Amino acid sequence: MADFPTHHSPAAASLDDAAARLERLARKRAGAKMSWYIHALVYVCVNAGLALIGWGSGRPWFLFPLAGWGLGLAIHGLAVWLATGGAGLHERLLQAERDKLQRRPH
Repeated sequence: MADFPTHHSPAAASLDDAAARLERLARKRAGAKMSWYIHALVYVCVNAGLALIGWGSGRPWFLFPLAGWGLGLAIHGLAVWLATGGAGLHERLLQAERDKLQRRPH
């Protein structure tokens, strides 16, 4: 018996491709957000430990890693939350290019 494609038309294949692209994008965005949450949790736990050690020594040296790492966490957060926003810059530029290509005569 011959193997038949699971798609009945090119339109159905196109819909499946679009759904697969959306699924990949959703997974990528969720993964980026999850990595930021893990980063933030590690930041809080490690800096709480450093603060306890610092207070015990009587010197506030722990503020330096707190500030430096906090800046890194903030930049990571901006990259994740701005890049994965509902209609971020990348998505708008991508859509503009799609529109230009569709208007172009073939």
